[in-house]
Amino acid sequence: MPRITAAELEAARDRLVPDVIADGLSVLFCGINPGLMTAATGHHFARPGNRFWPVLHASGFTARQLKPAEQDELLAHGLGITNVAARATARANELSDEEFREGGRILREKVEHYRPHWLAVAGVTAYRTAFGDRRARIGAQDRVIGDTRIWALPNPSGLNAHWTLQTMAAEYARLRTAAASPGS
Repeated sequence: MPRITAAELEAARDRLVPDVIADGLSVLFCGINPGLMTAATGHHFARPGNRFWPVLHASGFTARQLKPAEQDELLAHGLGITNVAARATARANELSDEEFREGGRILREKVEHYRPHWLAVAGVTAYRTAFGDRRARIGAQDRVIGDTRIWALPNPSGLNAHWTLQTMAAEYARLRTAAASPGS
């Protein structure tokens, strides 16, 4: 991947990044919002310190570690990616609670349309704000959207230091096991 300049990153602010999505996915992963590297490249979870791609592989969702530029290969695995909030920012704390709530409304509509078996929100704080569920914890949620179950995952950002690659992979693997179970 060519080196992205600071000017190119700043120019990517507020850009929208297309979802990787299809009808009836096993798991639709949902980030908080695109970072500037994601917006600059058009590839989800593109910042080198982000652990999404290593965790996805370590948890058994993919046979090898995909690169952000290979994101469309997720569809063949029954997986996809979207975000709670659509606009790109340098940090998630640049988003308002209203943007999270509006993103939650749009996300519910998206889930009702595409009907994934699981919606996996990577960031429990974002999930709490978007869905108005202050007591949510990491793991399966009681809430459903139609027939879609919801799982709150740890945020794979390198800034989320209290989750290691190993502990995060274990949590993602719990979701993978649940998604593979009959009737899930």
